[in-house]
Amino acid sequence: MDEVIQVTQWLSSITPRKKAKLFFFTTHADAPSPMVGSNDVDTHEETQLPLATTVALHNFKNIDEFLKKKVNTFSCYNVIENEITKTDYEYLRFYSACKYLDVVPPFLDLEKISAIQNKFEMTDEERDYRLLLDSADLVLEKVCDSLKPAGVSQMWTALRKDRNLIRGVKTIDIIGFFVDPNPTGIKECLFFFIVRFLQKADKINRVNTNRLERLIAQYDESSSCEEGKTIDFIIDSLRFYPTELYPFGFCLIMCVIEGRDGAMQEIEKTMEISRHLGMITHTEKNPTKETIELVKKELMKPKYQFYSSFTCWFMSHGDSNSMVLADGETIEREWFLTSFPDISTFQLKPKVFFMVSCRGANKFSLKGDEFEGQSATCDYYDIGSALIRNRMLDITDSVRDISYVQPMMDTLVAYSTILDHLSGRANTHGSIYVDRACVLMSENISRGRSLTEILEHLSQDLHEILQETMDEDRIVYKQACHYDSFFRKTLKLPYARHPKEDVHSAPQ
Repeated sequence: MDEVIQVTQWLSSITPRKKAKLFFFTTHADAPSPMVGSNDVDTHEETQLPLATTVALHNFKNIDEFLKKKVNTFSCYNVIENEITKTDYEYLRFYSACKYLDVVPPFLDLEKISAIQNKFEMTDEERDYRLLLDSADLVLEKVCDSLKPAGVSQMWTALRKDRNLIRGVKTIDIIGFFVDPNPTGIKECLFFFIVRFLQKADKINRVNTNRLERLIAQYDESSSCEEGKTIDFIIDSLRFYPTELYPFGFCLIMCVIEGRDGAMQEIEKTMEISRHLGMITHTEKNPTKETIELVKKELMKPKYQFYSSFTCWFMSHGDSNSMVLADGETIEREWFLTSFPDISTFQLKPKVFFMVSCRGANKFSLKGDEFEGQSATCDYYDIGSALIRNRMLDITDSVRDISYVQPMMDTLVAYSTILDHLSGRANTHGSIYVDRACVLMSENISRGRSLTEILEHLSQDLHEILQETMDEDRIVYKQACHYDSFFRKTLKLPYARHPKEDVHSAPQ
């Protein structure tokens, strides 16, 4: 069959709503640049004009033409072996969006997708199409689905009133002031236009969504939200780090085994909980400084920009300032923590570090006959914490900026003990902190708990446990853990993960 006819038939089989979403996912706002094959030309017109004309004319002709152009580009594209190009990214994004929306063109060359994945050095696990979807776009899609046409229309009216923001933007004028978003697919096109416009104007990104939240907060709830949804529900969904679908993120486990009883148990537990959370995991046993440098270099590869989060477990001996590596050398804890968050592939994404080592030799000792012979046991109970929503100050956009970000932002560092104190271990099971952390995360998956809630519960849980030194003095003591957070959103544990056997990927 002629390719033109195939493309026409494929487009005719897609609903207007799915066309709008396919266009949105394909014109991903945070596509890396500069790239090979990119001339750094402003793509504002390319991404905004089809949406604007569709809303103004109630006609999907320009979106159809855009999608045809994409398909034709991919059809003629020759995969270059050694260079990752802008078209490589676009091809993977297009394929994953089609897969997600269940509109994969029957004529799409899946062998090219496999060849592109080879260029990215993707493992079998990483060839899951869900990894290629942008979690922030998926959150915005859900926000759109929660709104009625009238709600998006109210958002448009509020945006049009901000004269400083829209001044000189031609696509704004194409749509006009009054919009009828009721025809099928027009609501989606208008919402996605607003979102991409705010992103291009540096008013929102995957972390900073205050500007969008303020627009939504002006809605009349009864006319704006779909049944079962509220303004608070929609705004709250924007206040979590976007970690939709599989995988939840990338997990790096570094563990010094030499001289640390139970270290293999620590690795097994952290690997098990990371898989349970839907993470793709890499383990480094007995790391050295050279190992750490090689891992940092690995994490700078382009494929890691597809991940939604980064987690690192580092387990070793240590003192107040440093950690002991497998070869006996030490590294400064502060150097380790400040070198990883600056990796560009994980910017604007949550980064969590579990630092499991002693930070000194002090102990919170418990004295008295009643503590002698006590074992490390405790009881469990659940605590629900009430999250308090911050009220935004009335600060004008002219004094706001989201372009420049301190490297440590969006990072959380969890310590197994406080400064100058021991971090307890069991002879056969390794770190007690690691054991309790994995247990609590496992128990709280599917309960909608945030990571910080679990760490607070862990702090309570661990401090109840009576531990005993392994020397001849046999001192009974307690351990206190804590965390430092630079988070700007809430990181929730996933509710559920698709089983591995359901994975759909391109042919190998």
